[in-house]
Amino acid sequence: MNTGTRHEATGNGKNPRVIRFAFCPLLFALSAMFLALCSSAYAQQTGKISRIGFLDPSTASGTAVLMNAFRQELTKLGWTEGKNIAIEYRFAEQKNERLPELAADLVRLKVDLIVVTSGPPALAAKKATTTIPIVMTSVADPLGSGLVASLARPGGNVSGLSSLGTELNSKRLEVLKDAVPKLARVGILLPAPLASDLQLKELRPAALALKLKLEEIETQLDPEGLDSAFQTAKQKQVGAIMTMSTRGFFAERKRIVELAGKYRLPAIYFQKEFVDEGGLMSYGADYYDLFRRAAVYVDKILKGAKPADLPVQQATKFEFIINLKAAKQIGLTIPVRVLERANQVIK
Repeated sequence: MNTGTRHEATGNGKNPRVIRFAFCPLLFALSAMFLALCSSAYAQQTGKISRIGFLDPSTASGTAVLMNAFRQELTKLGWTEGKNIAIEYRFAEQKNERLPELAADLVRLKVDLIVVTSGPPALAAKKATTTIPIVMTSVADPLGSGLVASLARPGGNVSGLSSLGTELNSKRLEVLKDAVPKLARVGILLPAPLASDLQLKELRPAALALKLKLEEIETQLDPEGLDSAFQTAKQKQVGAIMTMSTRGFFAERKRIVELAGKYRLPAIYFQKEFVDEGGLMSYGADYYDLFRRAAVYVDKILKGAKPADLPVQQATKFEFIINLKAAKQIGLTIPVRVLERANQVIK
């Protein structure tokens, strides 16, 4: 049997005494396994808990389905809320003017990184800190809004995912014209006050090219404001509506879908969750996929990666969904050629 030698320090850290012991491979393996298990349990109890700030302009209930996807992916990557991560949630409750204050609050808490869901919270977070990493889940145009120097080399402390919301608005307008015969006038719901006109810059020329009149309707994101916006749309005699791609409209998707049905207005939305609520059509990025991929960025940064070295990734999964039940309720017959293009048709 082989022997080994171990040095053990005395209480004062000097003059280590030598202990000789017999070395048994099986005993050593069992001891190693036991120590590993003990170390793992100890790490879970005493290890550092990373703090993640989460900043969103809308509401907790409106964002819950996407946050679930984000947390599930974090769990797969070994991060569990309450064990080795803590998430500090901040929701502006549809009041973008609160975002700077909420971002500053997260900075004061010295979180390890901040997750932002769209352009306004991303800009607020970037203004609040140049050192804490910022991860975007689904910003429409991070380059155009000045959040990153380039997609390949973001620079600074911001990286993450782009939903291509600005580019996809034009595609949605095209699909809407194909789906609604003789469409001439489209109402576009804009959040009030309008934080950015990047999406409109893309939509206006697209409407001209499609020979559509675009009615821009500023919309307060409360029950009265939404109802007033649809009344305005009817007064302007629009033949269909769209909403700008924002977290605020997403949070109010149930009410928006109900109003579209009430006023018998065909509508196309930027996320499939609107169709889940009974909406007519959606065309856009798979936001579940974007939020899951954002969790991968969080994982990398918590393990030492720098946002400046992580290229911004764009949406790669897209969905076109049509709800024939909703079409029937408003008396709309969608052409077969449009149905054939859909990824999913709900009958």
